[in-house]
Amino acid sequence: MRARLIALLLGLMAGIGLALLAGPADAGTRIKDIATLKGVRDNQLFGYGLVTGLQGTGDTLRNAQFTEQSLQSLLDRLGINVRDARLRTRNIAAVMVTADLPPYTGQGSRIDVTVTSLGDATSLKGGTLLMTTLTGGDGLVYAAAQGPLAVSGFTVQGQAEQLTQGVPTAGRIPNGALIEREVPGSFRDLPELVFELKNPDFKTAIQIADAINAYALARFRHRIASPRDQRAVAIQRPREMAQTRLVAEIGDLTIEPDTPARVVVDQRTGTVVIGRNVQVSTVAVTHGNLTVRVSEAPEVSQPAPFSRGETTVVPRTELAAREEPGKLAILRGSDLQTLVRGLNSVGLKPSDIIAILQAVKTAGALQAELVVQ
Repeated sequence: MRARLIALLLGLMAGIGLALLAGPADAGTRIKDIATLKGVRDNQLFGYGLVTGLQGTGDTLRNAQFTEQSLQSLLDRLGINVRDARLRTRNIAAVMVTADLPPYTGQGSRIDVTVTSLGDATSLKGGTLLMTTLTGGDGLVYAAAQGPLAVSGFTVQGQAEQLTQGVPTAGRIPNGALIEREVPGSFRDLPELVFELKNPDFKTAIQIADAINAYALARFRHRIASPRDQRAVAIQRPREMAQTRLVAEIGDLTIEPDTPARVVVDQRTGTVVIGRNVQVSTVAVTHGNLTVRVSEAPEVSQPAPFSRGETTVVPRTELAAREEPGKLAILRGSDLQTLVRGLNSVGLKPSDIIAILQAVKTAGALQAELVVQ
């Protein structure tokens, strides 16, 4: 019994040891996530169509004349003459259909499409898109879309109130477009393999080239990558490996991309994004809010009895000013955590943080690029 217990403990320890050895690898970012292969890209398609089957939430034909003309042309092609009739339906809407055609998509494949309203329709929920041809930038038809819409937003309206959630005038059709024409060219026709960085940077390009060369030295005994500039890294395909397998294995290599020191400020929403490498030189900051309130309280002045005066309104304005005391704090951010801790110590709102960052940048203490949107 004792020997069996010892064997069980040894087995558990061995399993734990294997689990520790097979732990997660060093954190890193795959090359396929920070770079794309030059020449392998999507193509944008768009088209004009009609959505039918709406529950009285479609376009008003008198307000959206293009919808009425499209409906008349559609019925004419079906052999129904309505040119002299006054159409009053509210179950149809004119829409724009957009889609992205993935690279090297074969004929007969399906892609998702997005449908958005053009007229004064209030909702596309429950509608069905009639067959719509999708053209590319060259004017050729590459796909045809049709099918029921999936709309997440809704609107409910009463006599005195209206509730809207999401965007009811836009929807998607999963696998709603059928590819009718292939884009010329194939993966084998690429003249060269060039990885283009999504965020150009010299250091990141060097790291990508070093990682690929280390992989190539272990696999092919020679280097195959050379950085051209901060945006592109060229690859020389070895003869002993297929091009598809080479790109797949290179895409799984991991590096630590370098990020520039940048602070992005969105004044509309009060969003502040601070990069990891942002540093602030030693600077003293104080910030106080000045609040001025103006209120109007007019008074009515009435004349004395049996007098010939008139009742008048006498204006009365009240002014009040209050300035909150500001805290004086010293900011010195050698790293992101220290900088955030220093800003939080002052006790500021997002709008105040934006103003302070702009002032610190003007003073020359913000060692980063300040992007204001």
